[in-house]
Amino acid sequence: MMDENLLLERIAVNPKVMVGKPVIRGTRLTVEYILGLLAHGATAEEILQEYVGLTRDDIQACLLFATRTLQDTDFMPLTIETT
Repeated sequence: MMDENLLLERIAVNPKVMVGKPVIRGTRLTVEYILGLLAHGATAEEILQEYVGLTRDDIQACLLFATRTLQDTDFMPLTIETT
């Protein structure tokens, strides 16, 4: 398994690329896009077949980036549930 810092170096944020959204370095594939593919049922293998040059570490970096981004986020419910 790759060191977390090395994985995170695979993600770039540049206001001139994809309006500043985090992307996999050297591509125009956003972290959001890759996570969306996974969320909708695509497997890592399917993504790797579709995007030649992408690696498992790139996909892992997207997951780690999302985890780190949400780590210190507080959530408030939009509605209050009653039981």
